[in-house]
Amino acid sequence: MDDALVRQLTPSVIGVLTRRGLDFATAEDAVQEALIQATTSWPTRMPSDPKGWLVTVAWRKFLDVHRADEARRTRELRTLAEPPPGDTQNVDDTLQLLFLCAHPSLTPSAAVALTLRAVGGLTTKQIADAYLVPEKTMGQRISRAKKTVGHVRFTENGDLSTVHRVLYLIFNEGYTGDVDLAAEAVRLTRQLAASISDEETSGLLALMLLHHARRSARTRPDGSVVPLAEQDRSQWDTTLIAEGVDILQAALARDRLGEFQAHAAIAALHADARSVDETDWVQIVSWYDELLAVTASPVVQLNRAVAVGEADGAAAGLVALGAVDPSMPRFAAASAYLHEKAGDLVSAARLYSEAAQAASNLAERHHLSLQASRLGRTMREAE
Repeated sequence: MDDALVRQLTPSVIGVLTRRGLDFATAEDAVQEALIQATTSWPTRMPSDPKGWLVTVAWRKFLDVHRADEARRTRELRTLAEPPPGDTQNVDDTLQLLFLCAHPSLTPSAAVALTLRAVGGLTTKQIADAYLVPEKTMGQRISRAKKTVGHVRFTENGDLSTVHRVLYLIFNEGYTGDVDLAAEAVRLTRQLAASISDEETSGLLALMLLHHARRSARTRPDGSVVPLAEQDRSQWDTTLIAEGVDILQAALARDRLGEFQAHAAIAALHADARSVDETDWVQIVSWYDELLAVTASPVVQLNRAVAVGEADGAAAGLVALGAVDPSMPRFAAASAYLHEKAGDLVSAARLYSEAAQAASNLAERHHLSLQASRLGRTMREAE
């Protein structure tokens, strides 16, 4: 079965059923049942109209559930048995589904799970495997999420900024299980950008493409992290970079700067440099200043301090870092880097060890531990 086609059709089929009067949760359940049947039927006989097939089967699944309950054998059900006519081919419901699945009333984890299932067309098992939780746990999470948004009308306007956050959360998960979540996030963001004219949506898509372009250079065969400065830039995908830059430039030309556009501009400057020594750190600092004006984020403040250290020297970077809350994640790692750059290897080694202990994932912990060991070895050799 063509998984890409299934994922493309899922939002539209749910949209058709909701326009026929079903609530979102019921429509989504019926579509999932139809997709299960498709996994056995389509490999042997692919329908000429896959979307129409899914709509028909999902509608029948819905009717079967209701006909199994004698209390529901009413005139309303007899009316439902003849669904109203409607266009099943040319309506794109991706935008409304994204709004619904990323509803502000949902927790981030619930919004991500519901988006991947209803809009992404992934199975509960695929989502569970991607997030390393039991299938039953993920099923319960999705069920609770559907109940939470059960009162929301399908055509109700949603919060676009929340949709952006959910898509970026999915993108940052990368590749886990048998699903490439980063690629899935790019696909969904492309659909969103095609459905709406919005500078920040374009900025988000550009940011994803620019980061995705460096993906093959980010890790070694053993899974260890390769820092940006050490990446083999010949492995970067220049086609994705060019597309990301074009999308970003078109968004920036509208002169309505937002957070994702500024992040993408910084990523574009990194992508434009043929080597780390050619990086335009002065411009990057300027973009971090723009970003701080938009978000006032302590994470941005931390990253800006590192950029200042590159543009104006380690001492200036450490001064900028002094304005950042030391309890911030990765503060110790940034401080270690700047102290090493300033020549204070003793402090840098100690800070790299502290950062490794506080790291949130194994790859990052391994990388920081190696930096501490490297500096320790350098100091011993110098004695």
